[in-house]
Amino acid sequence: MGSTGDKISGKANEAAGKVKQAVGKATGDDSMRAKGAVQEAKGKTQSTVGKGKEKLKDAVDRV
Repeated sequence: MGSTGDKISGKANEAAGKVKQAVGKATGDDSMRAKGAVQEAKGKTQSTVGKGKEKLKDAVDRV
């Protein structure tokens, strides 16, 4: 996946994770809250990977 795809997927996972956490908190479902936290962390990682790919590409293009 390219840098843009990673960043988009990352933001989507972050948002979905936050929603799951909110639903889990509202319903008292600790499992849902935990799954949301994991998904949000996954999204943050994907976004970071996408940013890294973009910086690497920019560096290579300058050479």
